Amino acid sequence: MKIKNLLTGLLFLLVSFCMAQEEYPILNRIVTDSAGIFNASELQILSEKLTDFEQETSNQIAVLTIKKLHQETIENYAYKTFGANELGQKGKDNGLLILVSQLDREVRIEVGYGLEPYITDAIASRIIRQIIIPQFKKEQYYEGIDLATEQIINILRNPEAAKEFKEEAQNEGSSIFVKIFVTLFLSVFLSVGAYVIFQSYRSLIASFRGILIGKVSLLYFPFALFAALYPMLFGLVFFFMPLMGIVAIDFEFYPDQLTFLADDLMWLYGLLGILLVLIPVLIAMYSIYTHGDSYKLSWVKSDKRFINKNLSTGFHSAGSSTHSSSGSSYGSGFSSSSSSSFSGGGGSSGGGGSSGSW
Repeated sequence: MKIKNLLTGLLFLLVSFCMAQEEYPILNRIVTDSAGIFNASELQILSEKLTDFEQETSNQIAVLTIKKLHQETIENYAYKTFGANELGQKGKDNGLLILVSQLDREVRIEVGYGLEPYITDAIASRIIRQIIIPQFKKEQYYEGIDLATEQIINILRNPEAAKEFKEEAQNEGSSIFVKIFVTLFLSVFLSVGAYVIFQSYRSLIASFRGILIGKVSLLYFPFALFAALYPMLFGLVFFFMPLMGIVAIDFEFYPDQLTFLADDLMWLYGLLGILLVLIPVLIAMYSIYTHGDSYKLSWVKSDKRFINKNLSTGFHSAGSSTHSSSGSSYGSGFSSSSSSSFSGGGGSSGGGGSSGSW
C-alpha cells in the first residue's frame, strides 16, 4: 500500500512538473515588457503603433520581452507562446511575435502561416541581423524593436517593398557564398604562411640552442639568424595579409581601425623581443636541459652536422614548402493588464521565422 501511494505521489509530481513546463504567458497587451527594457513613453508609442496597424490591416504584431528562458530554446518558447495566445486571425493566421530574452541575449521573430509569404525566414533573419542586433549591442532596445516593427509594417503594407527586401536578402545570401569562397581561398595562403613561420621558428630555436652548446660559433650565428628570419618574413606576409582579408570580409574590421597603434611603437619592439629572443632562448634552454647537454661557447668553429640537420632544414624546407604548398593551392516574469482588450484571434504559427543573438 505504501509503495502504491509512493508511486501515485511520484506520478502526481511528474504530471505537475510537465504541466508547469507547458505554461506560457498569456499576453493581455500587444507589447508585454516583462524584462523592463522600455520606459513608459516608449512602451506607449510602440503599443499605439502596433495597435493602429492591427486595426488598419488585421495583421497582429506582438512584442514580448522576458528576463530569461530558463534552459529552453527561444524557438520553442516563441512557438509555444504564439500558440498559447493564438496570435493573428483565425483562417488568416496573420500574427507575428517578436520575443526578446534579455539575459540570454537572444531574439526571435515568430511568423504565422499567413504572413510567411511576406516575412520569409530570410527576411526575418535579415531584420534581426541588420536592424535589431546592431541596436541591441548598444543596449538601445527600443530603437531596435521600433525599427524592426517599422520595417515589418512597411513590407506588409507595400508588396513592392517586400519584393525589394526579398531581392536584397537573396543578394545577401549569394554574397555569403562569395564570402565563404574567398575565405577558403585566403585560408590556403594563410596555412602556407603558418607552416613557413613554424619551420623558420624551429630553425630560430635551433640557432639559439646551437650557440649555447657550442655547435654554432659566434662568427656563424648572424648567418644562422638570417637563415631563420629571412623565410619567416615571407611567411608573415603569407600569413597576415590573408588573415587581414578574412577579418575584413567576415567581420568588417579593417586595418585602418588600428592606426592608433602606430603612435607609439614601443609595444611592437617589446613584442618582437619576446617572440624572437626571449621565447626561443627559453625553449632552447629547456631543450638543452632535457637532452642533458652542457653549456659552452665556440668563437669560430661550428658543427657542420648540427647546422645541416637543424639550421639548413629551417631555411630550405620552409622555402620548398612554400613552393609545394602554393602549387597545391591551385588544386584545392510577466506584466499583464486585464483592462487591455488585446488578445489573439485564433491564428497559428508553423514555426517560420528566425532567431539571433547579440
